[in-house]
Amino acid sequence: MVTDSSSSSTLPPATGSGHRDPLGALPLLTRAVVSFFFMIRNRAFRPDGTVNRVLLNLIDWKSPPTPKPVGGVSSSDFTVEPSRNLWFRLFVPTTTADAGAGSLPLIIFFHGGGFSTLSPASRPYDAFCRRIAGEASAVVASVKYRLTPEHRFPSQYDDGFDALKFIAENSASLLPENVDLTRCFIAGDSAGGNIAHHVAVRAAQGKKIGQAGARWRVRGLIAIQPFFGGSGRTESEIQFQKVGYLSVARADWHWRAFLPEGADRDHWAVNVSGPNGVDISNLEDFPAATLVLVGGTDPLHDWQVQYCEWLKRSGKEAELVEFPDMGHAFYVFPEIPESAQLISKVKDFVARN
Repeated sequence: MVTDSSSSSTLPPATGSGHRDPLGALPLLTRAVVSFFFMIRNRAFRPDGTVNRVLLNLIDWKSPPTPKPVGGVSSSDFTVEPSRNLWFRLFVPTTTADAGAGSLPLIIFFHGGGFSTLSPASRPYDAFCRRIAGEASAVVASVKYRLTPEHRFPSQYDDGFDALKFIAENSASLLPENVDLTRCFIAGDSAGGNIAHHVAVRAAQGKKIGQAGARWRVRGLIAIQPFFGGSGRTESEIQFQKVGYLSVARADWHWRAFLPEGADRDHWAVNVSGPNGVDISNLEDFPAATLVLVGGTDPLHDWQVQYCEWLKRSGKEAELVEFPDMGHAFYVFPEIPESAQLISKVKDFVARN
C-alpha cells in the first residue's frame, strides 16, 4: 500500500502498531541471511565509536561492474580521486543507450549505510541502482564516498559535491551522447539521502559546476528515507525505537561517529529543518522539485515528514509518498511489492521533471 501525502500541510502521526512485518514477504533463506547480516553488523560497531572493518567487510558482498549488460543495464567504474578512493559506478540502460532512442536523464545517487558502511559495489546497491536505471530509463552514477568514523563530517559532503562536479566537467567523455544534462537529478537513500540534500544545497549556493558554456541543470532531488534527526525525540522514534532494520540507538551511534567532536544532533547537518539549518528559501538553483519517500514504521519517519514540510515552507515544491507498513531500507528487497512501487514512484517523478 502506498499513500501519497503531497497535499498534506501538517505533520502526520507515526504509523501505529499492528502492521505486517515486511520481512514476512521474504523467503526463509533470505530472512536467515538478513538476520546473520545484522548480527555481525551490530558486533562490528563498537561502543567507543570505532568499527571493526574486518567484520563489516565479511558481510559486504560485492558485485563487479558489468560492461556486458545484465538485465538490460551495463555498468562501469570510474575514478574521481584515487587518494580518497573516490569513484562512482555508472549504470546505463542498454535498450535506450543508442543515439536514436531519445534523451536520457542523469541521476547522481548516494548510497546509505549510516555514513559508515557499504559502497556502490555492495550487492544491494548494485542491484537497486540497476533496477532504477532500467525502470526509469535513466543513466545512474552511484558514488563511493569516504566512510566514518575514519573520515568524519564534512568528508562525505566534500566527496559528494566533488563527484558531481567531476561528472559535469567530464560528461562528454564519461556519459552516453544522448544524456540530457538539463535533466539531472540528485538522489540518495538513508545517509545518502542526507548527503543528496547537502550536495544539492552546495550546488545551489553558486558553486561552479560543469564546463564553461555547458548545459547543466539539476531538476529534482529524490530523498529515499533520508537520514535526518535532532536532539529531541519524535513520536516515531519513541514508538519504533527497536523496530526493523534501524534502531534509534544505532542511529545515535552513526551520528556520534559522523559529527565533529562536541556537536549534538541539532547540528545543521543533522537537523536540516531546525534552528541551525541552512536557509534555502533564497536559493533559486535548489532543485525545483523534491520527492520524499518514507516508511510508516521507520523511526526516522517524523524527521523525514518534517523535512518535506520544511521544503514547502521554504517555497520549494515537495511531494511526500508514504509506505505505511514499511520499515527502514525495505526497498533493497525486490521480493517486497512495495520495493517495486517505490521504484515506480521514482520513475514517474523523473519522467515529469
